[in-house]
Amino acid sequence: MHYDHIVVGAGSMGMAAGYYLAREGKKTLLLDAFQPPHDKGSHHGDTRLIRFAYGEGARYVPFVLRAKELWEELETLTDKKVFHRVGILNFTPKDDPYMDNIIQSSKQYNLPVELLTPKEANKRWKGIHLTKDMTSCFEPTSGVLMTQNIIEAYYELAMKAGAEVIGNNRVVKIEPVKHIVKITTENGDTFTADSIILSVGAWSKQIMNDLQADLPITPIRKTFAWYEVVESIYDDSNFPGFTYTDGEKTYYGFPSIDRAGLKIGRHDLGDEVNPDEEKAPFGSVEGDQEDLDLFLKTFMPKVGKLKYGKTCMYTMTPDKDFIIDLLPNHPNIAIAAGFSGHGFKFASAVGEALKDLLLMGKPKIDLSPFSIKRFT
Repeated sequence: MHYDHIVVGAGSMGMAAGYYLAREGKKTLLLDAFQPPHDKGSHHGDTRLIRFAYGEGARYVPFVLRAKELWEELETLTDKKVFHRVGILNFTPKDDPYMDNIIQSSKQYNLPVELLTPKEANKRWKGIHLTKDMTSCFEPTSGVLMTQNIIEAYYELAMKAGAEVIGNNRVVKIEPVKHIVKITTENGDTFTADSIILSVGAWSKQIMNDLQADLPITPIRKTFAWYEVVESIYDDSNFPGFTYTDGEKTYYGFPSIDRAGLKIGRHDLGDEVNPDEEKAPFGSVEGDQEDLDLFLKTFMPKVGKLKYGKTCMYTMTPDKDFIIDLLPNHPNIAIAAGFSGHGFKFASAVGEALKDLLLMGKPKIDLSPFSIKRFT
């Protein structure tokens, strides 16, 4: 069967792109190796932080602000909770470049932030303990994205707009044929389209082999966990989301939402994995729990015992920036990959940008920092 567009990989980015294409009246098919939403990729775990004064660099700010607009639009189109504004506290040792980037981007884009001394932060939130050699910055308009709700909302809206979604049917071959692209799945199905989007996360490197394109991306195993808390101290009405970095170690976390407990993960480190193999379960690798316990003991000593932990995957690029581009020599094939553990908050805007790449050739957002050419 022939389509205007096929999206391979119906996770956060792919599902958003499929919806935006279908909304334009395009005959759209979304294919996934599993049944979305699922826990095999990088979008599960219930929640993700969204920050606007971006420590990773001011070039990201227009992108995330556009994502915010689209998250707000999504919330008006569904009965699901999408964005939970709890604020985010960023804290680092004094004179850390990450904090400098936050302050610089907030000034450049007139974003509301509040610089706090350790004493001020400790007084405002009973559940935190910052030492005198630290600095902190509170972003009151930032918060938490509800991942499961978002995938389900885009799924429902894409179907309503006329898109087809086929799960549990892995793509095994991609063949550009003249001005169309032919796709073959493990079930023996074949589909063709005028253009396709590849948004397959940790499987990007494998699926690109057919296209003789070598992307410098590495899937790595990551872990995160939930801890018991006193709700009156750490729930989402009393405690913010948070990030911490000291140049070597980076952590992020969430208040207790719906009495789930405080959620925390370590952003750096991680072992390279094969995405088709079972990942070592949480707690089976040294440091899974120990690193989190030590961080909490140091900065959030009122947090209780571990409840449970999970694993997921990051797909890392060498510079930790995204890849969003048309493939060289294949102007009807778009790629979205290498989101390096900080991509979900952008998913709405990435979906829109992929739609614009295929339909107009130029998206509203400047994608030059995410070009494949930077690796050649």
